[in-house]
Amino acid sequence: MSVALHFEHVGKRYGETIVLSDVDFRTEPGELVVLVGPSGCGKSTLMRLVAGLETLSEGTIRAGDRVLNDVPPQDRGVGMVFQSYALYPHLTVRENLAFPLFVKKVSPETRAREVERVAEMLSLGPLLDRLPKQLSGGQRQRVAIGRCLVRKPDIYCFDEPLSNLDAALRSQIRVELKALQRELGKTTIYVTHDQVEAMTMADRIVVLHRGVVQQVGSPEELYLRPHNRFVARFIGTPAMNLVAGGLREGRFEGGPIRAAVSVGTSVERVLLGARPEHVRVHPEGKVEARVRGIEPVGEAGYLHLAVEGISLDTGAATSGSTPKPGLLCASVAGRDAFGYREGETVRFDLVDERLVIFDAVSGDRIG
Repeated sequence: MSVALHFEHVGKRYGETIVLSDVDFRTEPGELVVLVGPSGCGKSTLMRLVAGLETLSEGTIRAGDRVLNDVPPQDRGVGMVFQSYALYPHLTVRENLAFPLFVKKVSPETRAREVERVAEMLSLGPLLDRLPKQLSGGQRQRVAIGRCLVRKPDIYCFDEPLSNLDAALRSQIRVELKALQRELGKTTIYVTHDQVEAMTMADRIVVLHRGVVQQVGSPEELYLRPHNRFVARFIGTPAMNLVAGGLREGRFEGGPIRAAVSVGTSVERVLLGARPEHVRVHPEGKVEARVRGIEPVGEAGYLHLAVEGISLDTGAATSGSTPKPGLLCASVAGRDAFGYREGETVRFDLVDERLVIFDAVSGDRIG
């Protein structure tokens, strides 16, 4: 049976150093929630608090109706898969899978049955009598996952489990992991610094920055309706374009860029957010630009456009950062990208209904 996790004003400190502050959100039973953010944001610490490997400084963590704060790690019903495979090198795959059950003094017959079940689930059958050194990276990660599955925990915690794999294998294991999580139907906390991994796997994403939750929502919500400048630039590849300007009663003005927006107020300093696919390059466009870079990447392509008279926020989205001259990124069809040349002049418009506005000082979305 799946349980919901509830984080109630959770905080973690090491002396005077604040690692997590006032983390407050709830998962749904059986949901795959991805914790994402830059290195040092507190995502792994939050997951370790769930597993009982760290102690809370403040707040409460509940699994269903049960408070986990003082429950020993072995009694929490939480299974963990770490970034390092952490396999016993002198034990075969079969013995590595069976080890958690051996520690719990489960009968040999039950151990054998559970190992076979998990091995079939993860396609490890032909590998059961091999040692870890005889396995590829992807196979070792499957064994590490299987060792977690054999315990049948109520909650799964994955701490950057794919970061040691190459790109192609990471994509393959990512699909397999998501399918496995759906089959098991267990609440899962998944930690990664890779926002592409977060977008493709998550039911919901929790974005952390400097120990503070910036936004909780579905991948679509975070991509199209980011709560602040940090989320806007962190989620999405390439990042959202942020053009500096002013807002006058529903009209954005930033150099040659003018756009109608759904915010009826006036603010002196704002940032206009536009995803690359919302920058539409075509001959009748109102704004002129010069092509400075071209990235054809399959079905999509990206043009990096230098626009006279505009300033862009290109930093790490820190509050009050000063916009600088930069390149606007526009998305085009992949085959069309080959038709452009660096240095040529193009024209573009913005798709008004998809634009968002942020306060340039606080970084918060307006409206």
